[in-house]
Amino acid sequence: MTAPLWTTEEIAAATGGHGPGGIAVRGVSIDSRSIAPGDLFVALRDARDGHDFVADALARGAAAALVDRDPPGIAADAPLLRVAETLQGLAVLGMAGRARMPGRVAAVTGSVGKTGTKDMLRLALGALGPTHAAVASYNNHWGVPITLARMPRETAFAVIEIGMNNPGEIAPLARMARPHAICVTQIGEAHIGHMGSLDAIAEEKGAIAAGLEPGGTAVLNRDTPFFPRLAEIARIHGAAHILGFGRDAAADVRLLDATTGPEGTRARIDLAGRVVDVVLPGAIGTHHAMNACAALGMVAALGVDVAIAAAALAGYAPGAGRGEAREIALPGGGKALLVDESYNAAVPAMRAALATLALRPAKGRRVAVLGDMRELGEFSAQLHASLAPDAAAADLVFCCGPEMARLYALLPAGKRGAHAPDSASLAPVVREALQDGDVVLVKGALGSRMKLIVEALTAASGEAP
Repeated sequence: MTAPLWTTEEIAAATGGHGPGGIAVRGVSIDSRSIAPGDLFVALRDARDGHDFVADALARGAAAALVDRDPPGIAADAPLLRVAETLQGLAVLGMAGRARMPGRVAAVTGSVGKTGTKDMLRLALGALGPTHAAVASYNNHWGVPITLARMPRETAFAVIEIGMNNPGEIAPLARMARPHAICVTQIGEAHIGHMGSLDAIAEEKGAIAAGLEPGGTAVLNRDTPFFPRLAEIARIHGAAHILGFGRDAAADVRLLDATTGPEGTRARIDLAGRVVDVVLPGAIGTHHAMNACAALGMVAALGVDVAIAAAALAGYAPGAGRGEAREIALPGGGKALLVDESYNAAVPAMRAALATLALRPAKGRRVAVLGDMRELGEFSAQLHASLAPDAAAADLVFCCGPEMARLYALLPAGKRGAHAPDSASLAPVVREALQDGDVVLVKGALGSRMKLIVEALTAASGEAP
């Protein structure tokens, strides 16, 4: 029988908590709705208090719950592990998971491309040994520790995604992950409203090197003007090696060529004299080639076979909310291709998504549905307006949100579909406007709730939202 992920004795020892022993835990969750039998439910406080859902989690099969107060509606003999504070308890449990892991850890950050690079690394390293990686974008103050706490004992490679919204968030998470190799994919305007400048963003992203293990390697984008500073930060934190990736002639991992089209993307990459070909049939857009370049740089930094890793990338395809494409049926008859980029948006990612839309074959029109980008502060108006030429490459553009109104106003009259104050108002307008053969891109910040539009279109197609 497979060993449990944790026993309650191990959890108590790691967290300093107390509770019943002799219980095997097979997973860790903070959402009672997604509990699998045998999970440990961690009662975190956010918009709602997880303690109010402990009873539900146990009823759904949770083996135990990590709590810091008495939850309501719980029997006296309920399997509760009590700690001083649940978020801190999750953090130290994650560190215990990392401490017992005998393999190699890769950590990825960047303004754009970090989730795609992380997913490519998961595939590439998965061809070389048991690999554990963050799901979705679990990259914040609870996402990193839960990823580490879920790491199986036999893990050979782990891929940890680390993000930020404000100064000072990355270094503590990097120290928790203790990576052997780190990657900074790109520096862009994401969260510039909180950070104040691109220089400040670069400083914060570079802080991922604070967690590097002795002898570790920093894999950095050679094409960005911030490369020298990122390399300096990495050396300050003890990086033994610096690998630059990109198109720059001085890159150690150099993207020699990239072609993209309806059949996917192909790339030729030179890794210090060893040239490998990468085929990404499920991914359209040359930005995927750059992510592959970063991923293979990380594989090289970990000292494992890049040829096997490169071949494994043929199985890569963007996930839900990040470029996943699927055919949908339209209410009035006919079909359209939905490209779901509803999870997030930054300026470089918006440009890449709109460029990719232009590459997709369409019997009908190429339609862009765009929601506000967030956390851009005083730069927001200018950055939204700057995307108007990119959006105008589409045949028809729908926008929602006050910031996207600026872009919408700059479009040629013939390109304007409609503008609405929010995604809920725009969803039925888009649904009714689509025609047979259209390709429709839906993209915006998570806070713009563009997923509502995706759900409206898939519901019209008969899919469950």
